[in-house]
Amino acid sequence: MNLKIAICEDDNRQAQRLMDMVSNWGKEKAHRIEIRTYASGEAFLFDYEKETDFNLMLLDIEMKGINGVELARYLRREGNRGEILFLTSHTEFYGEGYEVDALHYLIKPVPGEKLREVLDRAAYKLSEEPPSILINTEGQTVKLYEHEICYVEAFSHYISFVTEDGTYRVREKISEAEQRLSEGFFRIHRSYLVSLGHIKRIERSQVWLENGESLPLARGRYDEINRAYIRFFG
Repeated sequence: MNLKIAICEDDNRQAQRLMDMVSNWGKEKAHRIEIRTYASGEAFLFDYEKETDFNLMLLDIEMKGINGVELARYLRREGNRGEILFLTSHTEFYGEGYEVDALHYLIKPVPGEKLREVLDRAAYKLSEEPPSILINTEGQTVKLYEHEICYVEAFSHYISFVTEDGTYRVREKISEAEQRLSEGFFRIHRSYLVSLGHIKRIERSQVWLENGESLPLARGRYDEINRAYIRFFG
């Protein structure tokens, strides 16, 4: 499972400890995880303007400036439906989580066993929903489920997500999209990333999709895409 995790904690020692525990949990569970740590809500939002695909957030409620609750409200308004875990030293904040659908409160210092238990719950909940990514297009945040995406095409500094219902243009590199999408997508050409689930037929120089479109297949990628295709449906 792919998890992009944000830890917002203004105590450096607590943040490092949490990062180590989350990293060890990810290795134990064989998840592919990316962890970012932030010492303030403002620092997190600076990155979030460019990267909206965080799906698990550990937020310190008592940060100076933008606190964890305010940050969670912002994320929900922006359409992020990832799992939120609040970090707090005081139980008086428990009521704050209902409006933002927080999964759990963790009392600092967070016990390792309790953290692993809650991370297991978060991963299970995220796995129940089909894989998806969030994109910024035309001034709005849009959630695209992976099964809806037929392919991704690169144009200069932009890429287009071509779906069953329309096309979404995004200012992003195709290599960045490749990292954000699951192994159900294959780079067939420097300008194309295709959904294996939408392929109907593979030829030496092109790939045919179920919607009737054909996309160029780079020289030397024929055997590799066939292996990926077999693994995907095997």
